[in-house]
Formats: sequence, C-alpha cells, structure tokens
Amino acid sequence: MRIPYFHVDAFTRRPFAGNPAGVCLLEGAWPPDELLQKIAAEHNLSETAFVLPREHDFALRWFTPKVEVDLCGHATLAAAFVLFRYLGYVGTTIPFTTVSGPLAVERQGGMLVLDFPSRPLQPCTTPEALVRGLGRRPVEVLRSRDYCAVFATPEEITGLAPDMVQLGQLEDCLGIIATAPGREVDFVSRFFAPRTGVAEDPVTGSAHCSLVPYWSQRLGKRRLIAHQLSARGGELFCEDCGERVKIGGYAVAYLRGEIEINL
Repeated sequence: MRIPYFHVDAFTRRPFAGNPAGVCLLEGAWPPDELLQKIAAEHNLSETAFVLPREHDFALRWFTPKVEVDLCGHATLAAAFVLFRYLGYVGTTIPFTTVSGPLAVERQGGMLVLDFPSRPLQPCTTPEALVRGLGRRPVEVLRSRDYCAVFATPEEITGLAPDMVQLGQLEDCLGIIATAPGREVDFVSRFFAPRTGVAEDPVTGSAHCSLVPYWSQRLGKRRLIAHQLSARGGELFCEDCGERVKIGGYAVAYLRGEIEINL
C-alpha cells in the first residue's frame, strides 16, 4: 500500500512554527481504523488527517497518536492546503464531510478560512484536578467539549507549567483550554490534552469554536485576532457568525512523500 503524504505547518506564515499536521490522501475506501491509528502514532504529530475523495466532496477524519478525535482545525486547514496546492482543486471552497457534520474551507487570497460549528461555553463547577494541574486558580471555568480556564493576563497563560498527570485525571473532556485577553491581539490561549497523547497542542483550531463566541460576547466584536502562546506559536483570524465560526490562517509546506506499507 502506498499513500501520498504531506507534512504541513498550519496557522503560520513561516516554517517550524504553527501546528504541524500530517495529511494522507486515500483512494477507494477507508483502510481499517487500526491501520489509520498506527499511521498517526508513527507520525507522532498532534493530528494526522486522512482525506478520502468522494463524488461531490471529501470525507475527512483526524487521529492523534492515541485516538480519533471529533474535530480538528489545523489538520483541516492543512488538508485544504494540500488539495489546493498539490491536487489543483479549482474551486474557492472545499467541502468536507466529517463526524462533526459538514465543514468547509474557503481560499481568500493566501489565507484559508475554516467554516466550523460554534460550541459555546457553559458555566460549570471547577474541578480541583484542573486547578492542581494548571498550578493556579482561574478567574472562572467554563466548558463545552473542553474545559476552559479563563485568566486575567497573557503573562499568566505563558507562565503556566502544567502537571500533565493531574490534567490527565479529567476524564470528561478532550482537553483543557487556558485563555486570557491579549495585548496586541484580542485574546490568547494554550491547549493541553494529555489523555489524547498530546501534552500541549501548538495551535488548536477546534478550541476556537468555543473561544470565539466567548470572546466575541465579552469584547463586543464579531471579528477577532487570536494568538496561541505555545512554544511554536500561531495566529488565527476569527469571526463569530452565530451558529458557525470562521477561523482563518496560513499554512506552509514542509515535506511531501509517500508512505509505503507492506501488509
């Protein structure tokens, strides 16, 4: 079995920054889930995207080194980048079918804009494992798919040194968002998901499905610029569209090749 493979840095304009994603272009039918998971584990990136062309759209799935996830922003952006740049997709918008429903990526000049579902945050109790894991108590804690710990300053976000063992005890979420208002941008964040095999995700598009409606309401503006303050860093250009969110970013190619598996 030979699978075209691409390694793309997403949500960045330069190499060695943003969030690296693997993109595998499949054909015909889905390989067994066990094989997809082994490929993702072999790549050992935050996510590997598997793209299967269909008659009118593309089926899309995402795997971390340990599990399949329900939604992933940076690997979707990377997949669209590959389809536009290397497969010569001629339209301006690529439709995807996923476990989270229909998604789309629109090309706007050099930027790619994700059309994702909005996942508003709701009030919740504050798990002590979250406080112990982050090493400090947030101003407030909310949740949707992920827990979201809100702090007062960007310096508190950059200063976090999480205890992944403690955060790994939070079994009722995919990950933990830490966020605060920004200075040069509207808001900043970091994202931790040790239970999925990703201690810290460099840039997390799916977390912004919750962050965008929260900060849009808090700041009283629909269009927002966000930075993710991981070591690699990333920039996201966001818009609150009610039941949907738009998340824009750039991408840079790092590697292209072929996976060869003898089964």
